[in-house]
Amino acid sequence: MSGIAAIVSFRLGGTDGVSREAAKWEDALRALGWRVVTVAGQGPVDRCLPGLAIDAPMRAGVQADEVAAALDDADVVVVENLCSLPLNPWALAVVAGVLEGRPAVLRHHDLPWQRARFADWPEPPPDDPAWAHVTINRMSERELADRGIRATTLYNAFDVHVPLLAKHDARAALGLDDNRRVVLQPTRAIARKNVPAGLRLAEELDAVFWLTGPAEEGYGPELASLLDGATVPVVHRPIADMAVAYGACDVVAFPSTFEGFGNPVIEAAIHRRPLAVAWYPVLDELREFGFEWLPVDSPEAVREWLEVDDVAGLDHNQRVARQHFSLAALPERLGTLFEAQGWRP
Repeated sequence: MSGIAAIVSFRLGGTDGVSREAAKWEDALRALGWRVVTVAGQGPVDRCLPGLAIDAPMRAGVQADEVAAALDDADVVVVENLCSLPLNPWALAVVAGVLEGRPAVLRHHDLPWQRARFADWPEPPPDDPAWAHVTINRMSERELADRGIRATTLYNAFDVHVPLLAKHDARAALGLDDNRRVVLQPTRAIARKNVPAGLRLAEELDAVFWLTGPAEEGYGPELASLLDGATVPVVHRPIADMAVAYGACDVVAFPSTFEGFGNPVIEAAIHRRPLAVAWYPVLDELREFGFEWLPVDSPEAVREWLEVDDVAGLDHNQRVARQHFSLAALPERLGTLFEAQGWRP
């Protein structure tokens, strides 16, 4: 019988970045021979513990016996960001306590000191000799090392050979006008995603502005005011198939001020769309692979690129993404990590 790997987080099975990356690890673990169970506070999971959710009230906090029962049959546990950010401090402490001395991977998409709202949080993530820590960028790996925690970087991985949709076909599926440019911002609406910069680019290009993600972290009123005052058509709706969204747009806007990784950077390259970005620290790390991008605060540069239609630049970025960020390599990389810990299915 195969060993069981449990994946634990605040929420799983959704469209947020952590859920999407956890699903890729789930597939890779199965490819390596593990049986996988999912445990979270929200989402279509195998074992739902509402007290693990980000917004779970303290009076309904998850209890150690609940977590222990949910993880009792797991041979190894992968914790996706729940023990990284103190979004639910009670759940963080309970899960860490239950996993003491047990094989576990703490996968860190973000760390508290990287977020302004947690700048005063006094503790680094929990650690234990039985655990392995994984970061999604080398900056976080170095910052954990400075705090006495050894980690391994495994970059996010992507299906780099997805079928590409013709712009006309993608727009027809969405009911978008073929004759007007579309600026796609494939992010949630929270302060650090910098929606005003994405909208400003669309306005300068006289393009439709399409924001795919919901407002979270109390950003709803600000977003409503921002979109109500837009001088261009706005589409604010999610989409299940991001390939259609990328196929329909002319340019991808990614103006975030901070990201643990930034999946649209790679996805735009895979789908052969120009990317207009703002600077954030990990972007320098990704730039070292050889990507070429446009500045989101320079509509002139974006307009010039669109008029020239730089096919060679799109070819280049797609080659870089395929060489360094292929999902096909994830099982081997994950298998190497697990073998080093002596964990086998």
